[in-house]
Amino acid sequence: MAKLYFYYGAMGASKTAQALMTKFNYEEKGQKALLLKADLDTRDDRDGKHLIRSRVGLESEGGLLSEFCDNYQEILTERYDVIIVDEAQFATRAQVSVLCEIVDTFNIPVVTYGLRSDFQGNLFTGSEALLACADQILEIKTMCWCGKKATMNARFNENGIIKEGDQIVMGAGSNYTALCRKHWKLGMLHPM
Repeated sequence: MAKLYFYYGAMGASKTAQALMTKFNYEEKGQKALLLKADLDTRDDRDGKHLIRSRVGLESEGGLLSEFCDNYQEILTERYDVIIVDEAQFATRAQVSVLCEIVDTFNIPVVTYGLRSDFQGNLFTGSEALLACADQILEIKTMCWCGKKATMNARFNENGIIKEGDQIVMGAGSNYTALCRKHWKLGMLHPM
């Protein structure tokens, strides 16, 4: 029986690398994987190609989640063994409903990867929908500078941690870091 999986973690937890490894593992076994990403993530796209790239340098072409959701019945006339979605926090509720439909009607597993919460500690829309309906929810752990488990995403600039502003700022990856809740609350990017 197929399931909807949501793997979440803070910034730098290797979510994209794991999505790419999942695709590789399916394909290595001769199975067909469809890799998708949320439309907001266009940082690495070039020459009309939608690229999914991890910080460690792994990359693969993929499709856009919106294009898939708009045409999934037609796209799924070609058999896929798994659907993999990166940056799932940016999915809409309607797109998450389509992913549920893929699992429930087409019996195809859907594996999603994304952040749970934003720099203010609020859930992203896609993450909230996935937390509500995923069959299996798993945390991908990473660490704060202090060695504790990081659960918060901090946005920062030259003046320190920022806790106000737009929820989504694309291309500012170097202005984010993962922190434990204590150091996020205290605004501590590093030891004093």
